[in-house]
This record gives sequence, structure tokens and C-alpha cells, in this order.
Amino acid sequence: MTIPPAAAEPLFHIGTFPITNAMVNGWIAVVFFVCVAFVARRRTGLVPRGIHNVIEGVVEFMLAETQKVTGDRKRAKQFLPIVGTIFLFVLFSNWLGLLPGTGSIGIWAAQEGTIELIPLLRPAASDLNLTLAMALFAVIASHLIGIMTIGPLSYFSKFVNIRGIFRSLKNGPMAIVVALIEFAVGLLEIVSEIAKVLSLSLRLFGNIFAGEVLLTVMLGILAYVLPIPFLFLELLVGIIQATVFAMLTLAYLTVATQSHDEHEEEPHAVPAPHPTTT
Repeated sequence: MTIPPAAAEPLFHIGTFPITNAMVNGWIAVVFFVCVAFVARRRTGLVPRGIHNVIEGVVEFMLAETQKVTGDRKRAKQFLPIVGTIFLFVLFSNWLGLLPGTGSIGIWAAQEGTIELIPLLRPAASDLNLTLAMALFAVIASHLIGIMTIGPLSYFSKFVNIRGIFRSLKNGPMAIVVALIEFAVGLLEIVSEIAKVLSLSLRLFGNIFAGEVLLTVMLGILAYVLPIPFLFLELLVGIIQATVFAMLTLAYLTVATQSHDEHEEEPHAVPAPHPTTT
């Protein structure tokens, strides 16, 4: 078996648009969750039964975990469709890439002058295009929801706090210096938004692609027993990476919907003296 290339291999083209094996894996995950959503909508009774009980249990668990981060059930319900969808999609597509035949069953085609086996399936997150698109969606969604929640002026003041500079003119030189420092820090925050996209996409891509290469190497050494421990390791990695991606997205959404007032610390109350007895 050969080491898979970093880029997903195209299986065929629709016009000039390539359809890659990683894209097929992602489509399978999408179709699966569309079917799950269709089944969930066909619930007839107030008391869930069978598969509906499982679906409701998963949703309630994710809602409870989301609320632990937001500290607010209303915001948890607002963020759950985004965060929950990302978590389940990443987890399912990661585990789908561990099924037998992924990476080994394919078609023979000419690649750069040689005949090579192109796998029909490849883990979706091992394609940097997918992870980069998901990271862009997560960061852009956090900005849009932040603007809609606290308003454009308050939100953009987190990055370019021009309003704070004008207010500081009334409070003396030190206040002006502090406002200028906050303005510079806000510009650094703009750079950090780009870093968010890169870190989210490269972390997920690197871990899943490295796992695929590791399994390929183990299968090449001994195909029967040696890969089994690494398969269980990749199951764990799939859960961890899905959780990390979803939790970071949730953290971005939570911070984006907080105004400056929520970040300010409340002064500590001075404890009242204990009454003394004579």
C-alpha cells in the first residue's frame, strides 16, 4: 500500500469541477444526518420511544454541555444547531474513514504518467479544503451572530475602539494612553481572527491525515493484527478532534456575543464586621 497524498484524489469531473474521494465521504455523512433528521421529525407521541429516545438523549446531552460553556440556556439553544452539527459531522466523518475498504478499495487510473489506485473513499477531514471551509464558517458565523446580538457599534468596538478614544479625551492623559493601548490591542485581535481559521483547519486536517498515514503504514507492515490497537486509537482521536473543533467554535460564539460590560469584573464586596458580644 502507498502513502496517501496530502491532496484528495479526484474520482471524476462534472464539467471542470473535480469530485474527490474525500468529498464522497462528506456527502455520505450529510445524507446520513438528513435521514436522521427526517426520522426525528416523524415522532408521533409526546414520550419518545426507540430511536427517538436516542436522538432526544443525544440532543439533551449536547445542550447541557453547551450550557456549561455559555452559562445561559437561551444562548445554549441558539448555538446548539451550529455547534452540535459541527460535532456530529466531524465525528461521523472521522469514524466513517475507519471502515474497512476506505483507502484500499478504488479504481485504477493514470496519475502523472503512472497507473495508480485511487481510493473511492477517504476521510473527509483529511482534505484541507473541507477543514478550511468549516473553520471559515465557524469564525464568520461567530462574527455575524455577535453583530446581531450586541449590535454593530458595540461589536466592532472590540476590535477598533474609536469610541473609547473619544471618551478618554475628557478623562486626562492617562485615560488617553490606556485608550490608545486598547486600540492597538484591538488591531491585534483582527490578526487573531485569521489565526483562528488557520489553527482550526490545520489542527483537524493534520490529526486526521496523520492517522490515515499511520494506519496505511501499519497495514503495510502487517495487515492482520498490528493495525487493531491503532484503529482504537483513531476512534479516540475522532472523538477528541470533533470535541475540540466544536468547543472552540462554541467559545468563539460565546465571546462574540458578550459586550464589554460582561467582561468587566464586579468590585469585591467588603464583608460586614461580625457583631461582638460584651
